[in-house]
Amino acid sequence: MASSIPTYSLHYFSNPADKPAEVFFLDEHTHSAGPPLNAPYRGNYYKIGICLRGTLELKANLETYSIEPNCLMLITPHVIKEWAQLSDDHDSLSVFFTKEFITSHNSVQADSFHFLENITRHVLPLSEAEATTITASLRFLQQKFPTPHPYREQVIKNLINSLLYEVIAIYDQHHAVLQSTQTRGQQLTSAFKNLVNAHSAVERSVKFYADQLCITPKHLTETVREITGKTASDWIEQAVLLEAKALLQNQQLSVAQISELLHFTDQSAFSRFFRKSLGFSPTAYKQAG
Repeated sequence: MASSIPTYSLHYFSNPADKPAEVFFLDEHTHSAGPPLNAPYRGNYYKIGICLRGTLELKANLETYSIEPNCLMLITPHVIKEWAQLSDDHDSLSVFFTKEFITSHNSVQADSFHFLENITRHVLPLSEAEATTITASLRFLQQKFPTPHPYREQVIKNLINSLLYEVIAIYDQHHAVLQSTQTRGQQLTSAFKNLVNAHSAVERSVKFYADQLCITPKHLTETVREITGKTASDWIEQAVLLEAKALLQNQQLSVAQISELLHFTDQSAFSRFFRKSLGFSPTAYKQAG
């Protein structure tokens, strides 16, 4: 199903006359209009970036992040994302790269790529020291990116690989601190939401997720409601709705095809679900997009 959701490639950020991009560096001087990013979409690339100035909001799957200066941004292809509330003074440094670029010729070790595939927090507020380290690495990459060199591609790959290890160390430290301060209920809720992101297109029952977490459906529902104010069923429905909104942007898919992709019994059932959630039909949403 992921391939049916609007999936933007890096050529949106590069010169149309260039060959399809596998790596791209975005800084204060190379902004690109790119694709519409204020509606749910996926990209075929990974992104490591840091906010320098201003603010913006990122919706990544079921989470909403407020991004300010010194926030690290980690974006992966499987995430449905949407950017909003971009301030006029916003600037950031970001490197974008595809899986093919970073893994060719074993440029990235297995553990660093495993990290990329399993990111669950997509924005991390950094300390001044951490932000200085990441910014310096990105600035060095920024310097080398446009420089002609017979081994330019290898240089860039190695610099991204080094940046990845710096990010992994910071991410692991933040994760350990978070784990040590979270309650059992918070940890359970986080694990539940990660499962929902992975399975909601097919699995809609609370029992499925409770079984995965080795608890009862009642315990899962009560815990999730206590932590988030919403029930487990609410979170599942929100994930399905997000997937539906992204799919509806694909003009090559009919509403009937989307309802089938989302495993509804028929188009009418999908339309009732969508209208109940948003107040209008999937056809109206599709036409508005």
